Amino acid sequence: MKGAHSTPPTRSMSRGSGLLWGVIGVCLWAAAVGFKPVIIVHGLFDSSGDFLTLSRFINESHPGTNVSVIDLFDRSSSLQPMWKQVEGFKAAIYPIMQNAEDGVHFICYSQGGLICRGILATLPGHNVHTFISLSSPQAGQYGDTDYLKYLFPQFMKSNLFHLCYTSVGQRISICNYWNDPHHRDMYVNSSDYLALLNGERENPKSAEWKTNFLKIKKLVLVGGPDDGVITPWQSSQFGFYDDNETVVEIQHQEVFLRDSFGLKTLGARGDLVICSVAGVPHVWWHSNETVYQTCIDKWLQ
Repeated sequence: MKGAHSTPPTRSMSRGSGLLWGVIGVCLWAAAVGFKPVIIVHGLFDSSGDFLTLSRFINESHPGTNVSVIDLFDRSSSLQPMWKQVEGFKAAIYPIMQNAEDGVHFICYSQGGLICRGILATLPGHNVHTFISLSSPQAGQYGDTDYLKYLFPQFMKSNLFHLCYTSVGQRISICNYWNDPHHRDMYVNSSDYLALLNGERENPKSAEWKTNFLKIKKLVLVGGPDDGVITPWQSSQFGFYDDNETVVEIQHQEVFLRDSFGLKTLGARGDLVICSVAGVPHVWWHSNETVYQTCIDKWLQ
């Protein structure tokens, strides 16, 4: 058009274009890198809405990651038997795995860490790459905590075995992993969940479960001394009390020495990671940025 002339772009337009191309570049980079989907399983009395901060951390450091917080057995429903929860979570999670050609990562918090172990043991076709156990009572629970007082006001840790090691008690999730060091025989013979997973109780499927569990590429055990709920806190890293309530660390535990479900094998492979962070109360593990940067971020590639 006669007399028309082009106007050079203003600085603000240049900045806007640069920002746009930056965003496009990040998206293309994320797509090329192809971060594995992350599946989050909550703990006792939690719900999926409690993990918005953790989801944000993941998407900030690994843009484009598909994060699924499984919305099942929320709040009081988390007291249902552990095997029932395992089957429910398994049914919800398996389709995500099937759509993830390169595998998925698990981040499983508190009681959810034990649910994830049940899934890994009993799902032959799982493709979990990294299993991050976030302040989970992996060796069991034995402590007079606020949770215990709320759930069982008439009991203390010293006498809860009277309830937990019965058929009625085994219908309550926390009793499925209550591990009284003063009543080991009762625990081994009565625990329908943890004693079976740990290979402490006779289980005809133990070899199969071990094979399934060892399909993971990395086990990251996260916990710390100021947790205040997991008791002893070292249970989050497979340490536990002896009958004098002295903590025996993971490398001296029978389940490790016997390699009953694969811990020793993971250690020999170099795929067992212990990550301890002080100053973190139990309810803050999934929303503490230091915990994320120190113990989680690097394993979500």
